[in-house]
Amino acid sequence: MKIRESKLDQMTERQNIEWKQSWHDDYLKWVCGFANAIGGVIYIGKDDDGQVVGLSGYQKLLEDIPNKIRNSMGIICDINLLEENSLKYIEIKVNPYSVPVSLRGRYYYRSGTTKMELTGVELNEFLLKKAGKTWDDVIEEGASIDDIDERSLDVYISDSKDKGRLPDTTGLITFQILEKLRLTEHGKLKRAALILFGKDPGRFFPNVLVKIGRFGKDSTDLRFHEVIEGNLIHLLNEVQVQLNYKFLTRPVEFVGMHRLEKDEYPLPALREMLLNALVHRTYMGAPIQIRVYDDKLSIWNEGLLPHGLDIPSLKVEHNSRPRNPKIADACFKSGYIDAWGRGTLKIIEACKEAGLPEPELIEKDGGVEVTLFKREGGTLGGTIGGTIGGTIVQLTDRQLEVLEMINVNNKISIREIAKKLHINVSATQAHLDALKQKGILSREGGTRGSWKIVIGY
Repeated sequence: MKIRESKLDQMTERQNIEWKQSWHDDYLKWVCGFANAIGGVIYIGKDDDGQVVGLSGYQKLLEDIPNKIRNSMGIICDINLLEENSLKYIEIKVNPYSVPVSLRGRYYYRSGTTKMELTGVELNEFLLKKAGKTWDDVIEEGASIDDIDERSLDVYISDSKDKGRLPDTTGLITFQILEKLRLTEHGKLKRAALILFGKDPGRFFPNVLVKIGRFGKDSTDLRFHEVIEGNLIHLLNEVQVQLNYKFLTRPVEFVGMHRLEKDEYPLPALREMLLNALVHRTYMGAPIQIRVYDDKLSIWNEGLLPHGLDIPSLKVEHNSRPRNPKIADACFKSGYIDAWGRGTLKIIEACKEAGLPEPELIEKDGGVEVTLFKREGGTLGGTIGGTIGGTIVQLTDRQLEVLEMINVNNKISIREIAKKLHINVSATQAHLDALKQKGILSREGGTRGSWKIVIGY
């Protein structure tokens, strides 16, 4: 007699198990979904709690079910008759298939505990995956080397200097550089090459753009918006420029004769959010959408998380499974992304260091949305008293990051700051010395002491 499984075990295994009290031909969709995913088991003769309720006419079902599976999908499943407490039930074991399986021309897929029919972009990506390809790895037949923007490629190579990841491109022509990046095949360009460096990628693919909207309190209050088109290299720079100059307010704090301008949101977090969206989005779907509100900012890109990865996984150490591995590899070699799988962690860490609430990560409308929130009660540090209109204190982004870290932890060591900034200790010391010289930062208590931000954070 089969030992009854615990409720916890049942919940854990439900992602690849289905319990049905009786057989209906509609359950062939579940068989198809399991075959296209990681396989699974369907029990006929069990209730929703996994308890055996018995099955009549099981002898005929033992003949009909395998025939229906074979005739409608062309696959073979193990069909077993089992018994518990003198009650019969049937077990249908479905193995995963490396080739796509269709049911009367329709494709189904099991994701978590849900069976879905694949259509449109999802079906295209699924068929490519079964063929051992990804969307960005496909040759774009209508493209030529004339469609590549050499200026974008030059920017990319310049950005990659000192990273030590990009192969040597000295003396190579444009096509040879793309070959080095594995963005060509049989003398033709892959889609990834056009997304990264194309003069006009929108000529080949719809919605290779970013929409930015400035809203009031909610999404019904749209005040103005911008649409930015171009390749990934252009978008990565231009989106940040547009955000800074048109959409974000840089809070100003006055201290004595000094005026200090700061960012509403930490730049490292915004950059990682944009990179994640550009690397992991579905390029045949909707454009990336950035919504700027009075009290928050969100970035959404189409494309659900891969099977086996969920929102809680993004908040802890996890393996990277990029939707567009060719694009991701090129971004890694340039230094745009430091390590696959750490993007969301860096966003969370940057917000924590800036004293902001933890960002929100959700699956929404067929994609993933990341939202940053302003600190409750106003901008960091509030308005500090003093004479308005005095000398402007010019601070670099690095120096602002150092101040944010010290604001969160005034006992942080130089080595800890260097590690978080991914720079050496001597460079970190130079930033600290500059802040001291400008009268913004001081040290109390020597080696075992603490930092004091003089402007009164």
